Amino acid sequence: MQKRIILTGSNGLLGQKIVPLLADRANIHLLATSVGINRHPLRQGYDYEPADLTDFSRWDELFNEIRPTDLIHTAAITNVDQCEDDRKLCDAVNVEAVRHLVALCKTYGTRLTHISTDFVFSGESGPYREGDPTGPVNYYGRSKLMGENIILESGIPSAILRTMLLYGITPGMSRSNIVLWAKKSLEEKVPIRVVNDQYRCPTLAEDLAAATVSAVMRSRSGIYHVSGAEMMPMSELVYEVADFWGLDKSLVTEVSSDSLNQKAKRPPVTGFIILKAQTELEYSPHSFEQGLRLVDLQMKSL
Repeated sequence: MQKRIILTGSNGLLGQKIVPLLADRANIHLLATSVGINRHPLRQGYDYEPADLTDFSRWDELFNEIRPTDLIHTAAITNVDQCEDDRKLCDAVNVEAVRHLVALCKTYGTRLTHISTDFVFSGESGPYREGDPTGPVNYYGRSKLMGENIILESGIPSAILRTMLLYGITPGMSRSNIVLWAKKSLEEKVPIRVVNDQYRCPTLAEDLAAATVSAVMRSRSGIYHVSGAEMMPMSELVYEVADFWGLDKSLVTEVSSDSLNQKAKRPPVTGFIILKAQTELEYSPHSFEQGLRLVDLQMKSL
């Protein structure tokens, strides 16, 4: 049976890693969507249509035309401080667009694979299992949890993949990530301040893409925690970036979260227990050093 898959956010880091995993595969018709022109260097083996998540009539048209068996929903507003500042926009993209897509999935019998976040947790008792109590401490986390609840309460077949601190590189990136930011800053001899009281599991984009495609191809349902296997403070992550590329660690100043005066509070310790994804999705993440090696290789070929 042919799978007809719509992918949202195909211009993003995760979306760009998913496209080549599904393009040109037998019995798969992939429609990649994002805002604006297609920025993916691969132009064969799939179709592309520009589509804004908040343009509901556009999505009605696409679902009616494609009648997808699967929707992979990676697109969201993920800038935590922006969500705190512009709650109306955050709600429109992270909540109301999800509500509309879920309604379409229900109408067309479409299975949904949805990307969520560790920020649905308070960060008081990580690392977290899938069934642990949620308790977001900022508006971004609240919006993503609302999206999760809309999906779960709808009863549609769905998999929710929570992830965290995604890193990687791809051509035509619209925004950076902590690995690329740290590398660029230290290469340019720019002193940087990095928190030492927030713990995360950095996640390679290729790993999350593989888990997402695995969930789709296996028609998995439920919540999965998908991240790197190593939990570390953000300061340690930056030191490892410096060590890998032989950069000057003395430019790094460790600070507390409170000293940054960020608009949105961050959960202190998240981290995931990924056993369920390892067992049911055959998820096998790279180590952080292996991930940096892959990023280095890709940078040299850009």
